[in-house]
Amino acid sequence: MASTLPNKNHLLTKLKNSFQSANQHLQKTPERSLEQAYQAVLKIKAIEDEYFNGGKISTESTNHTASVISYLRVNLEKNLNIAKLRLLEFRVSSFVLDNLNGNHLAKLRLVDEVLDKYKYTDQENSSLAEVRLSESVNHSLIKANNQAYLPPENAIDVETVTDKTGVIPRSIGRTINKIKSDFNPKKEEDVVRKFRSSRAKTKTAVKFLLTLILVPLLTQQLSKNLLINPIVDRVRVETIPRLFLHSEMKESALRDLQSFEEEIKFDNIINLAPRLSEEVIEERVRYRAAEIAKEYWHKSNSSISNVFADLLGVLAFSLVLLVNRRQIAILKSFMDDIVYGLSDSAKAFIIILLTDVFVGFHSPHGWEVILEGIADHLGVPANRNLIFLFIATFPVILDSIFKYWVFRYLSRISPSALATLKTMNE
Repeated sequence: MASTLPNKNHLLTKLKNSFQSANQHLQKTPERSLEQAYQAVLKIKAIEDEYFNGGKISTESTNHTASVISYLRVNLEKNLNIAKLRLLEFRVSSFVLDNLNGNHLAKLRLVDEVLDKYKYTDQENSSLAEVRLSESVNHSLIKANNQAYLPPENAIDVETVTDKTGVIPRSIGRTINKIKSDFNPKKEEDVVRKFRSSRAKTKTAVKFLLTLILVPLLTQQLSKNLLINPIVDRVRVETIPRLFLHSEMKESALRDLQSFEEEIKFDNIINLAPRLSEEVIEERVRYRAAEIAKEYWHKSNSSISNVFADLLGVLAFSLVLLVNRRQIAILKSFMDDIVYGLSDSAKAFIIILLTDVFVGFHSPHGWEVILEGIADHLGVPANRNLIFLFIATFPVILDSIFKYWVFRYLSRISPSALATLKTMNE
């Protein structure tokens, strides 16, 4: 009893220290966020002073080569995104904490001035799917930068699926457009422009797709292993009574221990190992029980850490989507080109494969495995009733959405693929 009291006092001291450090970090959030936004706009001002004589950064300047303009544009967008995010963080935290003071005003004024100067960036991002390369590009400028030119992202043709359909059938429209383009004196220049735009779109889409995958994964793993897990290990000491998070975890540990004990006794009975006394068997079982308890203690800590790390991963994924709206439109156009560029039989095969996996006859078993894996990952008991309720409703909703998509879009975009799909299903 006396040994339990110091452990509880030690645990309370750790919790108090953790809360104090977290509170101090939270109190400094407005000042830290504003300082980061201020440093970002200072970098923008430095670029303006060095390359544009203190004026606004323009990607259409003829005083620099295309490579320099592309480099400056990337730095401008990066620092603008940092300033916007940190300014939003500053406003939210200062509103919650109510600790705005006069020292913030000078930096805040400069940040607002720079962001207002480049406010057109947000307007461009809101109409990304409609951005097109201007047909009135100066021919002499294209010729001068012909070898070093790489189209910036706002010069990439973003063609959506709705652009590919119209009143006139696409085959007739393509034929008419081909005849008209063949008589165009700028045909070669247009082909080169489209090739460069397509290449830039592919690079941007692939880079953004990797960002969508790697940033949340790295955020989840790094935050879990470097930040959250150590905190949970310090707070949840091994002597804590709550060793198992739920009864199913305890039953799993008991099955492991029972299997170990039965294996020792079985080997002892059939003489597969040196004969052991009851005291030795008991000692080995006790040692194995301590190992199992330690394993499940680490597993419980890992499950708790997974909850917070997954939330940070989702937050990182959301921030990537909010900051890169232009890239979302480019990625959508890139995926449309891939999907709708497939042959009709390939489209029908992929549709049948995906529907059979997610909404087909055997899909409930897959959904059950996925949901049980998610429950184990988060350290919550797998409620069979909730799992069966999810399986009874969610695949049905997916199937309805799929049938609506086939009826609404596929029949209009690719009627031949729809005919092939019906034939394969029959």
